[in-house]
Amino acid sequence: METFSSASNSSTITGFILLGLPGPREEQILLFVLFSTVYLLTLMGNGSIICAVHWDQRLHTPMYILLANFSFLEIWYVTSTVPNMLDNFLSDTKAISFSGSCFLQFYFFFSLGTNETFLLPLMAFDRYLAICRPLHYPVIMNNRLCTVLVVLCWVTAFLCYPVPIYFITQLPFCGPNTIDHFVCDPGPLLALSCVPAPGIELSCSLLSSIIIFITLFFILASYTLVLRAVFRVPSAAGRRKAFSTCGSHLVVVSLFYATLMVMYISPNSGNPAGTQKIVTLIYSSVTPLINPLIYSLRNKDMKAALRKIKILAKSSENS
Repeated sequence: METFSSASNSSTITGFILLGLPGPREEQILLFVLFSTVYLLTLMGNGSIICAVHWDQRLHTPMYILLANFSFLEIWYVTSTVPNMLDNFLSDTKAISFSGSCFLQFYFFFSLGTNETFLLPLMAFDRYLAICRPLHYPVIMNNRLCTVLVVLCWVTAFLCYPVPIYFITQLPFCGPNTIDHFVCDPGPLLALSCVPAPGIELSCSLLSSIIIFITLFFILASYTLVLRAVFRVPSAAGRRKAFSTCGSHLVVVSLFYATLMVMYISPNSGNPAGTQKIVTLIYSSVTPLINPLIYSLRNKDMKAALRKIKILAKSSENS
């Protein structure tokens, strides 16, 4: 690492330029309005789920506690990228500072994304216990254990990337300083380094691959056991209820992991810049928007709680 340290002393880069989604001024304003709307709807949708779980006593169960934490995560996940992207739409320079904004965004974006890969298996495990071990479920997955597991997910996720990010900051960046992306992603960042860093690139790829494959395997194993149990249910109504409970989670898992694997585990993860932007937009902006719809539209208890919030909001306005 001595080469990196000495080289970094001669680095002339004090910031980067995030190209984002380039285009004429009119298109930039249109994109600003579009993504501002997406951002506000995402905050409202996920915020509604958090409020519903908080205010409705019937939803104070591990399943809904996990869902509320997932919605809380989605709010911060989209906030780690979209506000800066909105600022870039209206900015002439599109600049982002080197050690402050860029690497801070990198850290939070990947830590929150990693936390999502931890929470999704935890939600799958909760469904496995509820369907395959219904008699033991209240004893095993109580609110206390649920809270401990959620805290463990958050802490572990935020401890995964400080070391890789530190080594990337020690690389020399002496120009050019233009990142053809709207987020400080390790691929475009490493491409701007003055010296090749195959070790850092390999370690980042391995870390992402290990996290994605292990958590995805855990989810698939949980739902394989769930499906076996569901098909053994004698009544059609019981099977429909089980499928309805798990279906929304499987849709969210499919959307999130499919885009992650295209981005970071495809045979050539150095995808073209246009592909990188589209895929990153899907899992960082689109899925946080539609997740509340998927969960609320397929869940009777959640729909009832949201209707109650709507009634309370109207009554408070009238009073």
